[in-house]
Amino acid sequence: MSAATSPLVASGTPRGLRGRSVRGHIGDIAGNYWVGRIVKAILTIYLVVTLTFFLVRLMPGNPVESFILNLVQTQGLTYPQAQAQAASLFSFDVNAPLWQQYVDYLGNLLHGNLGVSIVSTGTPVSVMILQYLPWTLFSVGLALLISFVLGVTLGILMAYRRDTLPDHVLSTIAAFISGVPNYLLAILIVVFLGIRLHLVPFTAMRGSLSPGVSPNLSLQFIGDALFHASLPIAVYVLTTVGGWMLLMKSNTTSTLGEDYVLVARARGLRDGRITAAYVGRNAMLPLISALAISVGFIVGGSTVIEQIFVYQGIGWILGSAIVSLDYTVMQGIFLILTISVVVSNLLADLLYGKLDPRVRIAGSQ
Repeated sequence: MSAATSPLVASGTPRGLRGRSVRGHIGDIAGNYWVGRIVKAILTIYLVVTLTFFLVRLMPGNPVESFILNLVQTQGLTYPQAQAQAASLFSFDVNAPLWQQYVDYLGNLLHGNLGVSIVSTGTPVSVMILQYLPWTLFSVGLALLISFVLGVTLGILMAYRRDTLPDHVLSTIAAFISGVPNYLLAILIVVFLGIRLHLVPFTAMRGSLSPGVSPNLSLQFIGDALFHASLPIAVYVLTTVGGWMLLMKSNTTSTLGEDYVLVARARGLRDGRITAAYVGRNAMLPLISALAISVGFIVGGSTVIEQIFVYQGIGWILGSAIVSLDYTVMQGIFLILTISVVVSNLLADLLYGKLDPRVRIAGSQ
């Protein structure tokens, strides 16, 4: 066989090597740190969506049947007529078997359709989520920012003043408040500050905005929004700042004993520069990933608090949907909760792997 017709020469690469090269690329992609985390996130979302779909239907009661009977009683329709009207209003076939409803539900999700509320007839779930979600993001997001900054600052102070009176006092306070559940603190505020002492006007603070105030960039709107969100924000800050304080103190204390900090001090660098360039940067690394994870719980961590203070965010509408067995609203909100938690954990993994390459290398082995 001549050189011109040899398959090795014509292709430039032996066929076996080309096959191994393709398999090698596929293996590299499958074993990639980023790809693995993204695939796990997608599978987690799918599993939670599936479990949510079936679990909410195992709850006692049937809101669709109640809606049909209400049509029969109030509008004088026959049962088949009321059933046909219900089927036209909802985004699923009320007579279809459960597996068929599940397939239709997944198909609607792929098209961005979260369905229509069963209780608030004709209202799309996506519209309800967009109406209430911003208030939860505002209240819990602002509280998380305040808590994180305050906790990091006090944690550094405690580490630099360890074994002194301020350290002992702050450590005791942080350990105590971090162990108090947020709903318990909210109830205590209502009982003592509202009912017993009458220091807080709970009736005026209900809702997310006062009547007649519309969202805009005016100082009136901002002040009114802060007024209604002040109690939830205070509860979130008080019950989370202790954890940030103790975590930052522990990380800072550990970092202060590292060799590179001792070398920096031996070189005569100022304490401010050592704190900013050496201690703070390395001590903050675990907190950054913890902050990313905490962001995911912004949406889901407000259900009980918003019910107690009647703050109309996504947690408040979720509680109302659970009481009224509004399947579609529950599914839509649980989907948002799942995505927010999973995505925040994914971002934490990716961010930590970016900041600390040792994690990424270990995860790919």
